Amino acid sequence: MIIERFIDYFRKDVVLAVSFVLAVISCIITPPNAGYADYIDFNTLIMLFCLMLIVEGLRRQNVFLYVGSRLLKQVRSPQGVALVLVFLCFFASMFITNDVSLITFVPFGLLMMEMTGMTKKAGLIVVLMTIAANLGSMFTPIGNPQNIYLFSLSGMAIGDFLLLMLPYTAVSAALLLLCIFIGCRGGAVRAEEMKKESVDPKQIWPYIVLFILCLVTVSGLFNHWLLLVVVAVGIFWKDRRLFGRIDYSLLLTFVFFFVFTGNINGMPQLREWLISMISGRETQISIAASQVISNVPAAMLLSAYTDDIPALIVGTNLGGLGTLIASMASLISYKQMAVRFPQTKKRYILLFTVLNVVFLAVLWLFYAVLRP
Repeated sequence: MIIERFIDYFRKDVVLAVSFVLAVISCIITPPNAGYADYIDFNTLIMLFCLMLIVEGLRRQNVFLYVGSRLLKQVRSPQGVALVLVFLCFFASMFITNDVSLITFVPFGLLMMEMTGMTKKAGLIVVLMTIAANLGSMFTPIGNPQNIYLFSLSGMAIGDFLLLMLPYTAVSAALLLLCIFIGCRGGAVRAEEMKKESVDPKQIWPYIVLFILCLVTVSGLFNHWLLLVVVAVGIFWKDRRLFGRIDYSLLLTFVFFFVFTGNINGMPQLREWLISMISGRETQISIAASQVISNVPAAMLLSAYTDDIPALIVGTNLGGLGTLIASMASLISYKQMAVRFPQTKKRYILLFTVLNVVFLAVLWLFYAVLRP
């Protein structure tokens, strides 16, 4: 029974299963030893763990839905509805990560489209929301898991990171605006009365304080281990149930890839060959690898064989565009659409792929122009 549950758990998360298998194979080649502890980037794991707890706490307090519902009350056109939903994902993902943004706003967006009679545009708008979450998240060091990891590895200042990703973020916003104004034309919409979301400031201020502390830690002004203690104690005091509601599989995936890449680094000939293959082509290879294994594993695997971390940051973020698995967060939207509109699954995948390829092509050309 336990083994069946174990197999079922891994079957539901293919990336976790692959990372586990790779880690086990590498452990056979390089038997476990005391040096394994040096493989793990604890700063990345701590930041991921703390952010997941805090954001889940804010989500359960309806903070994000409250903001979204307030904004939607101000619009009266299909373009306005699309603009709010898409850019909610775009800007929210910069701070609460792309997957949490989609988990929160895609179901909310589908509800709003049903209430405003915009279900015919649901596929297009959800695709744009997904692209927005994946591209908005690239702007900040805490916007997605690979940024948290690569920023910690790079030693960059926050300002340098923001300047690196600002041009791509700005172009992405312009492309999203263009798609909304071309694809969401129509007359006025009138939404039905929706359930009013409310928030209690007394309930959310502890999470806001802890989130600010995370930002201070990312800036290098606070110790990661102290952050872990403060957040763990704060969440235990505020709502201990949150410890059981976060995505531990993501943390395990990171651990397994840390072990795998650490062991591969212990094989000099293989390491030298990989370095020669990747050197000077970090962005291109990370984009290509992301299409097959998704951008988080691509960032972790490739980072062991290059010192050009900025190129990997750009490549793995742009690499989140393309296939449905290029960014695992994209599967969140697809599952929501498949449940709500099962008859549109093939059409959704086709539209998703076409728009993602267009966005990727434009941003790649922009990269080629910016590249020195």
